[in-house]
Amino acid sequence: MAEASQTKTITVAKDGSGQYSSVQAAIDSIVSGNNTPVTIYVKNGTYKEKITFPKDKPYITLTGESAFGTILTYNDTAASAGGTTNSSSTFVMSDHFTAQNITFANTAGKDAGQAVALYVRGDRAVFKNVRMLGHQDTLYTPGSGRQYYENCYIEGTVDFVFGSATAVFNNCELKSLGNGYITAASTPAEQPYGYVLLNCRLTRSEAVANSSVYLGRPWRPYSSVTYINTTMDSHIRPEGWNNWGNAANEQTARYSEYNSKGAGAGGTRVGWSKLLSSSEASAITISSVLAGNDGWNPAK
Repeated sequence: MAEASQTKTITVAKDGSGQYSSVQAAIDSIVSGNNTPVTIYVKNGTYKEKITFPKDKPYITLTGESAFGTILTYNDTAASAGGTTNSSSTFVMSDHFTAQNITFANTAGKDAGQAVALYVRGDRAVFKNVRMLGHQDTLYTPGSGRQYYENCYIEGTVDFVFGSATAVFNNCELKSLGNGYITAASTPAEQPYGYVLLNCRLTRSEAVANSSVYLGRPWRPYSSVTYINTTMDSHIRPEGWNNWGNAANEQTARYSEYNSKGAGAGGTRVGWSKLLSSSEASAITISSVLAGNDGWNPAK
């Protein structure tokens, strides 16, 4: 277990006032097999670099000077980088990773196809007051790790939150920049939860038409997505969910809502989705979703 009292801080600044001028250089300076907390503090600026937090460097906290002023970005696409995964601007492979007050972006543009801003594979990952900017495939959450997002902003067009991890989004804003799908979960059948959105807001840019965005579609058959106490603007389609052109997915996908609010909440949802009862919804908490075998509760 890492000891907080041993935390050291590395400062990154483009103007040379820190120990390093790039985020990757700061990561590279951390010893492989690190098991004590390290904070990388990034001063305001736009850092255009491909960044990897490797598996063998856990217990890193990435802190920006400000969420809007500290921007980590790149502009690769699936076509330019040789695959969706490779398009990622920032890769988080390590466990016990925390990011706060910072922006992850992919600036390839709305017509670029798959272009990931942030790839998160590690277990026990925490993001607070973080912005994720892109279009198609903005946030990619592969693997079976647990992730927690609080007071975050995520924007995109198609499948802009996708993958197989268990993730809770608490008090987050997910903004649609075009017609499409918010989530594309690939949850394994044996995994109780995929994406759980609590007290979130589904918003849109002015260019997005009414009834033009789905809550999700199943990238894999047992896709699991739950919205609880979420406010939805009128861009959400009345039927809510899409079967990705495969009726068989309707037998396996696990899609549910409770107490959805706003203009996008009043439609007649597809018959293969579920409206939770109050007792079912109250059992779905940050702790119950993310506890795993070690009792992890990142909201403590």
